[in-house]
Amino acid sequence: MNTLVPEGFEILLEDGPVMYVHKPGGLATQAPPNVDSLEVRIKRHIKVRENKPGNVYLAVPHRLDRPVSGVMVFAKHVRAAKRISRQFENRLVQKTYWACVSGLVEEDSGTWVDYLRKIPGKAKSEVVSVEHSEGKKAVLHFEVMKRSAGKTWLQIQLETGRTHQIRLQLSSRSFPILGDRLYGSDEPFGPVTEDERAQWIALHARCISLRHPMHDEVQRVEAALPIYWHTAGIHHDA
Repeated sequence: MNTLVPEGFEILLEDGPVMYVHKPGGLATQAPPNVDSLEVRIKRHIKVRENKPGNVYLAVPHRLDRPVSGVMVFAKHVRAAKRISRQFENRLVQKTYWACVSGLVEEDSGTWVDYLRKIPGKAKSEVVSVEHSEGKKAVLHFEVMKRSAGKTWLQIQLETGRTHQIRLQLSSRSFPILGDRLYGSDEPFGPVTEDERAQWIALHARCISLRHPMHDEVQRVEAALPIYWHTAGIHHDA
């Protein structure tokens, strides 16, 4: 059963040393000391819940960008952390994203391949030529779930995990994700805020699937869509 905790996040599933959490948009996965983040909130929750006198161990085997919502997995002891990290390294973890973009994507499904590089000194990436010395190959598979009112709802799976990959591969084709001002969107999305760091975008980590590090059973965990998708006029049966 999903549990919304006082620290402001939702526990989707907790099974031994593994915790699946629904990260809200506008919240960093990790941050410097004394800065709010999902990692800090989870540690605080565990410390209070279990009345731990010392530090709380929590491994963060993957990340979601600050403005992105959706499911994440965390490990509460070292052995589980190493086994989960190995699955990520070997690309054995399956992740499905949902994105709502401005514009109508004509193809019902397809694969996009680009070469991306992180811009030095900036929290931003760009598309470069295949010959560029810093370019890294980025592969994205998509399927159109719905088209409506000049917007397209996409289901996305990645073969690679480059910085801002989904956001950049979409915006470079003139399909910016709603709310993603960094990559060209002029449409609002999410709660109204004057703090750009708290801004949401219409990119959601819908599902993650991996083997439990201790009993080896495959676990598939989904995160429900935040209400902002519906208030933005993005409707779907799922």
